[in-house]
Amino acid sequence: MGPSPAVAEVRSAVRACLSDLAAGDLVLAACSGGADSLALAAALAFVAPRAGLRAGGVTVDHGLQAGSAERAADLAALLGKLGLDPVRAVTVTVTTQAGPEAAARNARYAALDRAAREHQAAAVLLGHTLDDQAETVLLRLARGSGGRSLAGMRARRGVYRRPLLGVRRATTAAACAGLGLRPWQDPHNSDFRFARARVRHQVMPALEEALGHGVAEALARTASQLRADADCLDDLAFAESGQSREPCSDPAGLDANRLQALPAAIRTRVLRDAATMAGCPPGALAAGHVEQIDALVTCWHGQRWVDLPGGVRARRRDGKVWFTS
Repeated sequence: MGPSPAVAEVRSAVRACLSDLAAGDLVLAACSGGADSLALAAALAFVAPRAGLRAGGVTVDHGLQAGSAERAADLAALLGKLGLDPVRAVTVTVTTQAGPEAAARNARYAALDRAAREHQAAAVLLGHTLDDQAETVLLRLARGSGGRSLAGMRARRGVYRRPLLGVRRATTAAACAGLGLRPWQDPHNSDFRFARARVRHQVMPALEEALGHGVAEALARTASQLRADADCLDDLAFAESGQSREPCSDPAGLDANRLQALPAAIRTRVLRDAATMAGCPPGALAAGHVEQIDALVTCWHGQRWVDLPGGVRARRRDGKVWFTS
């Protein structure tokens, strides 16, 4: 008897995600032990050898819960039994400089980056699902984020790939059940101190009840449409960024008059990219920061500089906007 429909759907999504890789390439699955990433890891273990690829796994112990080290070791052993090799269990230190969710995410990605480099992985697979995408769009909408943020998570970004963005969370749970795998239930996922948990367990069910089924799919579809628009605007902004600098001049200086003539959607992207290139952490550069920089162009009346995250300063001088650190 063949695999269950859920198992087949997850495997199909992973297979499509890996179709452009070369024989012998190593693919790592980032696995927390939850249903989404566990179904992903199992699918990779099945699909990779049949596609001539090597498959490994990485689990990250954030050290935030009692027994996390033992759980990470058990999960690493399970990934090995599934057929993944190499498998790494990495322990990270979560700082308190950012919020707990952001700090854990930053530490996790730093660990995954290191694992990818050390093993020369062609891709690292992440288990985000369609439901995660919908929740992300809602969270960013509530924060007043711009079009790029509302475009949600990319299916691919650098070495990272998210093959399950079109797969529902219920499907990954069913896939684990069909394979006899018992996912770990992270208590943080039901802890209402965290905004995502409130969106998952309160907001999404309320929207489904009020608006009918299909809300998650509609939000994910909106993200996809916004992503296409944002990509186009980013390409235009990238081309304009070079035009706003004189040949052989300091790359930090942007011509203010040329910037002012641009549509706001392009101008703010040019300014955001310039700030990022000067050293601003992208995740810390908020819309309010970009508005302050934009005022140096559109509402110039001799005001002082703008202090930005990462120790970067934007100021207008000699008809240009300069970014220094």
